[in-house]
Amino acid sequence: MTREHQGESRGWAAARKGVWSWLRFTSLRLRLVLVFGLVALTAAVSASGIAYWLNREAVLTRTQDAVLRDFEQEMQNRAGALPEHPTQDELQHTAGQMANSSQRFGVLLTAENADGETVYGSSGGLGGFALSDVPESLRTAVNKEQKVTSANKHAYHLYWQRMSDDGTPYLVAGTRVIGGGPTGYMLKSLEPEAKDLNSLAWSLGIATALALLGSALLAQALATTVLKPVHRLGVAARRLGEGKLDTRLRVSGTDELADLSRTFNSAAENLEKRVADMAGREQASRRFVADMSHELRTPLTALTAVTEVLEEELEYEGEGEGEGGSFDPMVEPAVRLVVSETRRLNNLVENLMEVTRFDAGTARLVLDDVDVADQITACIDARAWLDAVDLDAARGIHARLDPRRLDVILANLIGNALKHGGSPVRVSVTRADDEIVIRVRDHGPGIPEDVLPHVFDRFYKASASRPRSEGSGLGLSIAMENAHIHGGGITAENSPEGGAVFVLRLPQDPSPPVDDDAGDGAHGGDGEGSAGDGSRGKDAKGRA
Repeated sequence: MTREHQGESRGWAAARKGVWSWLRFTSLRLRLVLVFGLVALTAAVSASGIAYWLNREAVLTRTQDAVLRDFEQEMQNRAGALPEHPTQDELQHTAGQMANSSQRFGVLLTAENADGETVYGSSGGLGGFALSDVPESLRTAVNKEQKVTSANKHAYHLYWQRMSDDGTPYLVAGTRVIGGGPTGYMLKSLEPEAKDLNSLAWSLGIATALALLGSALLAQALATTVLKPVHRLGVAARRLGEGKLDTRLRVSGTDELADLSRTFNSAAENLEKRVADMAGREQASRRFVADMSHELRTPLTALTAVTEVLEEELEYEGEGEGEGGSFDPMVEPAVRLVVSETRRLNNLVENLMEVTRFDAGTARLVLDDVDVADQITACIDARAWLDAVDLDAARGIHARLDPRRLDVILANLIGNALKHGGSPVRVSVTRADDEIVIRVRDHGPGIPEDVLPHVFDRFYKASASRPRSEGSGLGLSIAMENAHIHGGGITAENSPEGGAVFVLRLPQDPSPPVDDDAGDGAHGGDGEGSAGDGSRGKDAKGRA
């Protein structure tokens, strides 16, 4: 894949992520837009519904009143002028005249002729308005004679009804001539009014849609205005979390968001002061440890030279038993204690200096192409552990590692297994993908479950009742730091078959920066000083 394609893919992925973050329901922006939209939609639909209903009733009532008034007037003037028993022609002629009024409605007149037969006259001729077009309930109400009282002065009244035929709305009305005469029915199409109302409904619908769109745009604008300070606050919080403690927000206004920004700035300022104070104390502590370690090295060098002489004298006296020793039997235990404690103090100082380098970030790798099996063999042989360690490592597994630091790791892991575990200690090497995996297993009682999480902690000892044990509690911690600087790590667990298992994983070609000069001040030699709790070869062999 070319860089251009990779750039396009990253750009498309970023754009898709931005759209998805905007569209996800948990987005405050989307929720604001939805709330504004729902409120606007509810308000617009309610207003449009009320406006439509009021206009509909107003239009229909106005048209209905005008038609009924005209029909009633025509019944009184024209139908009331007919004889008591009109003929069909007279009814037909009168119905035609009535239909020519300003309202243009259909008319149907019914009466009895002189022979007692019911005759009809329709404004539309034989195929026009017929009695079957009038609902039966309306005909019954029109022909029902009511009792005349002071409150009801007429026996017959005008009745009307709205109906629909094939989707077309109509107004139907009927009444009888007061004082006797024909019965008249009227049919008025309300289609023009329905079209006007449909146009009104479309207009209100478009207005509702525009109101919804406007509310969404307004919500988007308001959300942008409101969320921009929140976004800036989120960016500032992320920068603060990344360690940029000088991050501050620009405060403007006096609203709640401005108060939040001021609170954030105050918290960031206090945090920066506290971190600076803690960093100063930590730096002073590191400098004190480093200075103390360096100051101790000078007298320790002299003490080490003296103890080596004393140790040689002790060995010579042990080999020449019976010739008379140079040490008083009462003094010899004290001399051995001085030799042991001086060696222990020397190891502790070296470990403290190594820890100081890790904390200060000055530890560097000096990489070389090494055969892992040869390196492990050299580590075991240098400490006379050959009789106590079983090595399962095929030659030819190469990796770019720092030989000295690898020796430190192996010395600590194997020495710890010999001291706290049970023989034999088995060391195996395998290759997994691009990693070198080294397993160190002992056959002891294993590590207690409450100790496992702390085995790599500094100065941690499983037995608090043995504060003066030979180890300093720094060996495994230093091993872990050396593994980390290679880009690897160490894990500790208990084997199902018994015993503890330490697994070291190192990349075959580590990515950390390489320093070809041993300018980090790391102690050199064969790495025994960095072996932490690992002991010198002769003593370790005797204990094994």
